[in-house]
Amino acid sequence: MRFEVWAPGATRMTLHCGDVTHALTRDPRRPGWWTGEAEAEDGTRYGFAVDDGPVLPDPRSRRQPQGPDGPSAVVDHGRYAWQADWSGRGLPGAVLYELHMGTYTREGTLDAAAERLDHLAELGVTHVELMPLCPFPGRHGWGYEGVAPWAVHEPYGGPEALKRFVDRAHTLGLGVVLDVVHNHLGPSGNHLPAFGPYFTTTHHTPWGAAVNLDAPGSDEVRAYLIGSALSWLRDYRLDGLRLDAVHALHDTRAVHFLEELSSAVDALAVELGRPLFLIAESDLNDPRLITPRAEHGLGVHAQWDDDFHHALHTTLTGESRGYYEDFAGAPLAALAKTLTGGFFHDGTYSAFRGRSHGRPLDRTRVSAHRLLGYAQTHDQVGNRARGDRLSASLSPGLLACAATLVLTSPFTPMLFMGEEWAAGTPWQFFTDHTDPGLADAVRRGRRREFAAQGWAAEEVPDPQDPATRERSCLDWSEPERAPHARVLAWYRELIALRRAHPDLSDPDLEDVKVTYDEHARWLAFRRGDVRIAVNLAKEPTRIPLGIDHARVLAAWEPVPPPDASGALTVPGESCVVLTQV
Repeated sequence: MRFEVWAPGATRMTLHCGDVTHALTRDPRRPGWWTGEAEAEDGTRYGFAVDDGPVLPDPRSRRQPQGPDGPSAVVDHGRYAWQADWSGRGLPGAVLYELHMGTYTREGTLDAAAERLDHLAELGVTHVELMPLCPFPGRHGWGYEGVAPWAVHEPYGGPEALKRFVDRAHTLGLGVVLDVVHNHLGPSGNHLPAFGPYFTTTHHTPWGAAVNLDAPGSDEVRAYLIGSALSWLRDYRLDGLRLDAVHALHDTRAVHFLEELSSAVDALAVELGRPLFLIAESDLNDPRLITPRAEHGLGVHAQWDDDFHHALHTTLTGESRGYYEDFAGAPLAALAKTLTGGFFHDGTYSAFRGRSHGRPLDRTRVSAHRLLGYAQTHDQVGNRARGDRLSASLSPGLLACAATLVLTSPFTPMLFMGEEWAAGTPWQFFTDHTDPGLADAVRRGRRREFAAQGWAAEEVPDPQDPATRERSCLDWSEPERAPHARVLAWYRELIALRRAHPDLSDPDLEDVKVTYDEHARWLAFRRGDVRIAVNLAKEPTRIPLGIDHARVLAAWEPVPPPDASGALTVPGESCVVLTQV
C-alpha cells in the first residue's frame, strides 16, 4: 500500500506501519510531500514521525481507533457493501432535522440512532443533519473540537457505523447532511502543526489560531480541507455538508476558499450523478455567499438564517438581551421583514454590533430555499445557561405557532431533535476533556460567561459532569403521552401540508404577503392560495384575511370560517392554515 504525507519543513520522514519502520522519500513532483510503500490492509495501524520525533497519527487519517493521540488505522472504503439504491435528494423542497449523535439516544451511537430513523421518516422530514462526527478526546461532546477531519469518532461507532447509518437513512428515503468544521481544530489532540503550516497567526478566531487559507503553504491546506469534504460526500455517500461559522474562514485570496470548495462539490455531483449541496452558517448577512459563482458569488447552496430565528424567538418569548435587542422593539415587524426579505439586517443599524450590518437580498434572483428557517438549533438551545428549550417556557399553543411559522415559511425548514414533540429534556453544553487543565478552564469560562448575565455559578451546569450529558439525552417515552403526542401530531400535519401544497414550498420571496398587528400580537401571511394566521395573544382575536370563502387545512384549535367581511376569529395562542376556495 502506498502512504503519503505533506510535511514541507521536514528533513526526514518515517512511516511506522505495524511493527515495521520505513523511511519515506521526497516526491519529486509535489514539493513538501513524502511517499513510501508498506504491507498493509484494512485495520492496519500506522503513524508518521517527523525528523525522528514521536510517532503521530496521519493528518489524513480515516480512522483513530484509540482516539486522536493514538495510531491511525487503514480504512478500505471498498469493503462496505452498500444496500440502498440511492440517486440523491437535493435541497429544494427539503425539511431538515438537526441531530446530535451522542444525545439522540441514551446509547449515543450511530447504530442506536439508525434504529430511531423510522420516527423521522414518519415525521416527514427529508434530511437528517448530523452534528460533527470527527474524533475528539474523551467520549462525549458537541463535536466542534474535533481534530481529525477525515475520520469518524470511535465512540460513535467509527467509519463502518456511519456507513450503516447512511445506508439505513437512504433506505427510508432520508438524505444525510454532516456538519463539518473548517475554521479551527480542537485544542487537545491536534497534531497538524508538527507536519506543516496548517495554521497562521495572521488571523485569529474565537477558538484559537486560524486555519491557514491565505498565507504561505495555504494551497496544500485548502486542498486538505476540500479533500476531506469530498471524502465525506464520496466515501460515505452523504448528500450535503453544513459548514460551521464560515465568517471565521479568514481568506484574503482572490478566489475565496468557499468558492473553490463549492466548485469542487458541484464537479463531484456531476461525476457521481446525484445532487450534492453545501449549507453555511454565517452571521454576515452577505448575499454573495449563496449567489451562484456564475453571478460572481461564492456558490454555496444555502445558509442558516439567524435573523428569522431571532425575530421569531423575540416574538414568542419577549427576550431582549444580547443580539435579541435589535429585534425586541417591534418583533412582529422584524418577523414580517424576514419572511418577505430574508434578512432583517440588510444594511440597517445594529445596536448589538454598534454599526450597520448586512446587505439586501435581491428577491428577484435569490430563491428562499437557500435560506434555512428554524425556531430552535443546537446553538440557540445549548448556548443558553441551562440549555432550556422553548418548551420549558411556552405553552403548547405557542409551540404550535412557532412550528407553523417555520413549516409554512418560504425558507427551507429545519427542526432541532426533540422539538417536534416539545421535548421536556434540556440540551446543555457538555464536554469530556481528558486534559484536567483544559477541563477546568472550560468549566470556569462557562460560569464566568453567564455570571456577567446574572447567573450564579451553581446555576450553570458543569460541562464536565457526566450528568450534564445525561440530562441532554432525549426521552423516547415522551412522544406517546400528553402534551407531547399532540405537538408531534401537529408537526406531522404541517410537514404533510407542505408536501401536499406546492404554494407552501414555493421559494419566491416576492410572492409572500404579510400583515400583522404588533399590539394585538397577530400575524398573517399569504403563500399563493394558502393563508396562514397566527394569534400569539392569550385572548381570541379577529384577523382580517380579506377572503370570505376559505377551507381550513389545519388548525391548532377549532376555528369558524371567515365571516362576510373576510375576518377570521382565531383562539388565543393558536394558529390556522387555510386555502382560498
